[in-house]
Amino acid sequence: MTFAELTNVLTAHFGADAGLEANTQNPQPYLIVPAKRITDICRFLRNDERLFFDFLACMTGIDNGPQAGTMEVVYHLTSIPYEHDLTLKVIIPRTPADESTHEGLPVVPSVTAVWRTADWHEREIYDLVGIYFEGHHDLRRILLPTDWVGHPLRKDYKDLDTYHGIKVN
Repeated sequence: MTFAELTNVLTAHFGADAGLEANTQNPQPYLIVPAKRITDICRFLRNDERLFFDFLACMTGIDNGPQAGTMEVVYHLTSIPYEHDLTLKVIIPRTPADESTHEGLPVVPSVTAVWRTADWHEREIYDLVGIYFEGHHDLRRILLPTDWVGHPLRKDYKDLDTYHGIKVN
């Protein structure tokens, strides 16, 4: 199934006002999805018999920096039996000005109820980039110690000089 066909199926199901935005300017086209719709759209992509995206291959968190003021979560999906791929992107404010924040972190709904592999991906993004995944059953650091301060893949992260008396730099 082509990217245009996938986009048409999603638009037909969720409606033209679902907030889906296709970007075909890149060599790998992607759909921009509103954060609040990501779980429903992913569940549909997995469960619809025409699509059957049974594999969440990768999730990536991106900090576009303080000047851009946005962060992204990129989802790479594959339908193994149908051999088609789809990339979804959620773009959120880096420092939300409303209630969509968790302790100062931007919030995206979890997709762990759709694909269990999202568990580790979301924990890694939370740990390193500082995006909170609402609804994740065990969102805690996965690579850094639990008492680590900050998120090292943020563009404005300041390296620690020491950690528990150990020189880091």
